[in-house]
Amino acid sequence: MTNSASIPTGSGAAMGGVSATDRFVEANARYAASFADAGLDSRPALRTAVVACMDARLDVSAALGLTNGDCHVIRNAGGVVTDDVIRSLTISQRKLGTRSVVLVHHTGCGMETLTEDFRTELENEVGERPSWEVGCFTDVEQDVRQSLERVRTSPFLPHTDDVRGFVYDVKTGLLREIDPA
Repeated sequence: MTNSASIPTGSGAAMGGVSATDRFVEANARYAASFADAGLDSRPALRTAVVACMDARLDVSAALGLTNGDCHVIRNAGGVVTDDVIRSLTISQRKLGTRSVVLVHHTGCGMETLTEDFRTELENEVGERPSWEVGCFTDVEQDVRQSLERVRTSPFLPHTDDVRGFVYDVKTGLLREIDPA
């Protein structure tokens, strides 16, 4: 996993006058100069979709030994299997040929520190209650089990035999498989 400089909060998250987005655009120009993946198929070579937390400490490709084109990677806060994740998995399986699903939660997840009261806080601040659930949890292993169950019981997913869930340890980089029972 690579380490990058932390980006200060504030307007534009500028570092020395250059925003993070400006850095991304510059990096993309370097990447495109030697781009060699134009012929990749949109169907994942490993026929697998990975659902993972968006936490910046989790480098999914490095942790799982993936290269470009191997898998679909779907990320959100907590790696929680929401309706939108089911939508993405359904398209991944039915239109792009994936057959396996891997769920990756992690230790020290910020979703363990939130409650559904966050929706009320937002409603009080902006005058509108979010239609979505926060998806918070207090037990990462139990949330992996719940997410496994959501995938396995979705009527929209035809391939639910190979669905496995893991907790990634942010201190060691190791995955620990969670028994769905």
